[in-house]
Amino acid sequence: MFLVSPSSFFAPPSTSRIRPSPIKSMAVNRSSTAPPQRRNGMSALEARISLVIALASQTSSLSQKLLTELASETAKYVFPKRIFESRNLEEALMSVPDLETVKFKVLKRSDQYEIREVEPYFVAEATMPGKSGFDFNGASQSFNTLAEYLFGKNTKKESMAMTTPVITRRTQSDGEKMEMTTPVITKKVEDQEKWRMSFVMPSKYGSDLPLPKDSSVTIKEVPRKTVAVVAFSGFVNDEEVKGRESRLRAALKRDAEFQVKDGALIEVAQYNPPFTLPFTRRNEISLEVERKQE
Repeated sequence: MFLVSPSSFFAPPSTSRIRPSPIKSMAVNRSSTAPPQRRNGMSALEARISLVIALASQTSSLSQKLLTELASETAKYVFPKRIFESRNLEEALMSVPDLETVKFKVLKRSDQYEIREVEPYFVAEATMPGKSGFDFNGASQSFNTLAEYLFGKNTKKESMAMTTPVITRRTQSDGEKMEMTTPVITKKVEDQEKWRMSFVMPSKYGSDLPLPKDSSVTIKEVPRKTVAVVAFSGFVNDEEVKGRESRLRAALKRDAEFQVKDGALIEVAQYNPPFTLPFTRRNEISLEVERKQE
């Protein structure tokens, strides 16, 4: 077969050369402009890409479902709700996740605190190691223990919805009844120098909650009560709580209608996940109160 290189094909014709026939010229022209043929085999990179595409197409519906659920859960924190009336600029900047929370009715509001009547709720609680209610290691251990119960480490192997807030409280050694709602509660046992953390349980269960598999987790009911509440932003520490408790007790001494209930101990509620900006976080301290005798 007569072969012609690209350089010779585009060279001007010479009289000393034998001119190719029209049929051969057409054949040469087609072969010079046609794209090179693909290899019979597939490279390792191409094989990997094909495999990824195949797997992606097979799992697309599942991935879309998971992404939808993830987006829905994330939106509860990215687009929080504001369910509390603001008393000042600090409270106006606070927001809480769009999760179920403890139900209450505001009885009285002043510049320094708010008086609420809180409906009953159930909690899952665990005693925290250490003497500090806001020690990172102790708080992390208790939080993880309660989260395991909430997300399936229970007799029904049932995953329950997260609520808000998380409550930390100081309590008497014999404990006190609490209900499950949100937040998570941490409390201190006075004679043992221990604090307790509580997760408020979803209200749809009522008292029919699955039992925890971990013996360190207990389920309790919190009865209806009246509390004085102060909200503040930022991150919580023991010094902050101590100072705010002192000021709240002093302010309540001047209240003409309510007084601190005998033996009442401080309770701290935290509504936001750790990644929340400090100035948008909502924390509350509260003391149980009662109406003064006339």
